Amino acid sequence: MSEPLQLSATALARAIRARHLRSLDIVEAHIARIERVNPTINAVVQQRFDAARDEARAADAAIDQGRDDLPPLHGVPCTIKENFAFAGFPQVSGLVARRDAIANADAPTVARLRRAGAIVLGFTNTSELCMWLESNNRVYGRTNNPYDPRCMVGGSSGGEGAIIGAGASPFGLGADVGGSIRFPAFFNGVFGHKPTPGIVPNTGQYPLPEGRMNFNCVTGPLARRAEDLWPLLQILAGADGVDPEARDGALSGDPAAVDVSALRVLSIEHNGRHPVAADLRAAQRGAADWLGSQGRGLSTPVFPAMKRSFEIWSALMQQAQPQPFAEQLGQGRRISVARELLKLSVGRSDHTVPALVLARTGKRADAGRAVCAPRRRAACGTDRCDRTGRRAADAAVFQRRATAQRAAAAAVPLRLLRPVQRAWLSGHAGAAGSESRWPAAGRPGGRHSGQRCGHDRRRPGAGAALRRLGAAGNRRSRRGLKIRRLSRHCCSC
Repeated sequence: MSEPLQLSATALARAIRARHLRSLDIVEAHIARIERVNPTINAVVQQRFDAARDEARAADAAIDQGRDDLPPLHGVPCTIKENFAFAGFPQVSGLVARRDAIANADAPTVARLRRAGAIVLGFTNTSELCMWLESNNRVYGRTNNPYDPRCMVGGSSGGEGAIIGAGASPFGLGADVGGSIRFPAFFNGVFGHKPTPGIVPNTGQYPLPEGRMNFNCVTGPLARRAEDLWPLLQILAGADGVDPEARDGALSGDPAAVDVSALRVLSIEHNGRHPVAADLRAAQRGAADWLGSQGRGLSTPVFPAMKRSFEIWSALMQQAQPQPFAEQLGQGRRISVARELLKLSVGRSDHTVPALVLARTGKRADAGRAVCAPRRRAACGTDRCDRTGRRAADAAVFQRRATAQRAAAAAVPLRLLRPVQRAWLSGHAGAAGSESRWPAAGRPGGRHSGQRCGHDRRRPGAGAALRRLGAAGNRRSRRGLKIRRLSRHCCSC
């Protein structure tokens, strides 16, 4: 039997049911790993180890009793992004004003994972109010990359990406409005999927997305192995009676039944503004060329509007967000950004620089006015996104310029928007995931793939074909890692 820290969640569940592994042993192995790496990466900010051990003992007892009604994730450990409600535990979301906030009930998605047999080990770090691509806040501090602690982990689900990437959790729960699942997956060498809106309810998050933002923000899984993404989506999917977007039957099909030969493939290598590293571009071309040769052909179109992808995303966010970000930071009372910046200069502000920059715009990420006139700003973004979406193929392979950048760079005000400008079409509503490759320098790179809304099965289906036939490269050893020594921990797709 393979090392538990290398197995997928579904493989661990099979091993538990077959009595090849005990749930308690698996939980103890992951707890030990968290205790080893967390002092360096600061990913798990709240833990429930004793309760997890008790739940693992109960899971083993059910196996010993010969029960045949076991749920799909029976006895498998996991972690949860801290902004999801878990009864009796903090739900701070990186905001100092919520330091004492305690959830009184599980979020529906958390409850579904627990009913499926998952054992929650702890809760992971986010950016302040889950609104930046670095996971840093004044409550829990900054989360560091498991491959190089000097580098950032992405956000806002960066704690999940980091702890899974460090081998300390098989899978986790995150949410994504502009890359919050996909960036951490990309930066930490793991797998993530932003589902089509309406598949998974957002209920139980803080901040709770409202209005059109509830359509743009999507709850989804991150995982050690890509094979877990679809089973996890099946567990998470379905209406909850609260979220107006979530509906039953929105997730359909089977990735294993995807006919690669019937897919049209687009390969988008750049956004017309920022160059892509040669090794990442080569990895993408290898995957795209093979998919195109197996399907209905490959095209490499240029989308002129993608030069303004950040502005498009910003306009969509401004249109969707009913409450200004400055009011969210103040818990309903608009903060004075100028006063907070003065306090920040002497180390007295409760807010991070990115949060104050976003608050200064008056709306979440309202940078779109630099391109579109105020009355046309939202329409400009929506129209361009719609036109790009209509040209989307059955499967698309994007290349993100962003890599695991030095954390210090993200703290320099003059460079605050550079990483965001490199996140091409991050708000694209057609679900996406990141699949990892390993450059010689030892830091993860990645590939962002997507498909039309409602066809979530196609991305994992195409990815499975790539893995089976070895078209996207082989596993590579992780060299120069100070805190991680699992040479075969992550699969490369």
